[in-house]
Amino acid sequence: MTLSANSALRLRKHADYQRVYASSRKQFAKQMSFFYSLRPAERRSDTPGPRIGLTVGKVMGKAVDRNRIKRRMRECIRRNIGLIDGPVDVILHPRRSVIDLEFAALDREVANVFRAVQRGVQGAERKQLESA
Repeated sequence: MTLSANSALRLRKHADYQRVYASSRKQFAKQMSFFYSLRPAERRSDTPGPRIGLTVGKVMGKAVDRNRIKRRMRECIRRNIGLIDGPVDVILHPRRSVIDLEFAALDREVANVFRAVQRGVQGAERKQLESA
């Protein structure tokens, strides 16, 4: 599945972004920070798998730079989306250094973030099963 071709994999609504921010803590990787949250049961029917949001603000440079960062990030997300399964929403905040980073290193970084999210999701699901 591709991120751009399948808009179901993208986090789009402002309310969804706000829910993820409110229900999770900021986590850090070398080249980006990220947030993730399990989707509530009433929202899981929308998309069975993960949804990814990407924020690249004006502080990251001119539009040309921001768009280049987003294109590179989307390609890395597309290549690594299979590492996450389950109903989770993820928001990525790349650092400005991503624009000059070698693509292979950026791809590894996104893969590491997705592996960390998957471990967190599995832990949260185990806790839910134990408390039920």
